[in-house]
Amino acid sequence: MPNLFFSYSHKDEELRNELETHLAMLKRQGKITTWHDRRITAGSDIDSPISSELENADVILLLVSAHFLASDYCYDIEMQRALDKHSDGTAVVIPVVLHPCDWHSASFGELRATPTDGKPVSMYANMHEAFSIVSKDIRDALEQFPTREKALKPQVAPKVGNGVIDSHPRSSNLAIKKQFNDHDRDVFLENSYEYIARFFDGSLDELAKRNSQIQTRFKRMDETSFTASIYLNGNKESACSVWYGGSEFGSSRSINFSHNDSGRSNSFNEMATVTDDGYILKLSTMGMQSFGQDREKELTQQGCAEMFWGLFIRNLQ
Repeated sequence: MPNLFFSYSHKDEELRNELETHLAMLKRQGKITTWHDRRITAGSDIDSPISSELENADVILLLVSAHFLASDYCYDIEMQRALDKHSDGTAVVIPVVLHPCDWHSASFGELRATPTDGKPVSMYANMHEAFSIVSKDIRDALEQFPTREKALKPQVAPKVGNGVIDSHPRSSNLAIKKQFNDHDRDVFLENSYEYIARFFDGSLDELAKRNSQIQTRFKRMDETSFTASIYLNGNKESACSVWYGGSEFGSSRSINFSHNDSGRSNSFNEMATVTDDGYILKLSTMGMQSFGQDREKELTQQGCAEMFWGLFIRNLQ
């Protein structure tokens, strides 16, 4: 059975866990076994098990983000050895792009990345759609990868101090529920709004650069609201306001979207409220603008920004 190795930054651990869940059918069907460094037991030497598992890997996933690129261990040790194995045909290396970052200029930039066209997982409105694409790409890679006979090597148990312990298999399902307080939710709300504001500002700039007939306008009304407009040949074609905080009908922990640029009001066309699943904080939308589509209602900050942007630019598409 091919061995799959996760090379990732611990700051991306939640997304790694989600990806491993999406690989469940491949594991159930006996297509792969998976390994990551959270399988190392407490008190064990770290480098030895990682090096051993990396050498035995048939498929190596590089979970790419700015954190991955900034990690000396991920980039200089794990990735470089992975590319060596890819070059000599003893493993297949698949970059999985988690977040927007300057990965094209990296050593693995010439490899075909997943999801489709290297679009980051976090930029999908529905994160599960992205991971289903990744899972399918891994399945396709496994079918193309020739079965190879592995030389049997003596397995050395990891050392702990002067003794030796058995290396037992254990579950990767070790997440426990968390209790989020009001401060956690308020900080998450403010950070989410700020991310969406920067997302719109940057997207408007890029839209205008790519289309000479387009003019854009982004304006921060105050610390908790902004407006955006798109003009086609001088005529306003799309506008919106985004703000957070309570309204007569909204929630005190919601980010609101309206199809006009008049600023904060008591009316809105979509709303995202801070919620959690017991493990992480998310943004839960009302689905008011789905128009019959089965749209994901629990989103990351980036997923929510992409969803709001889609509502905003829809008139031009």
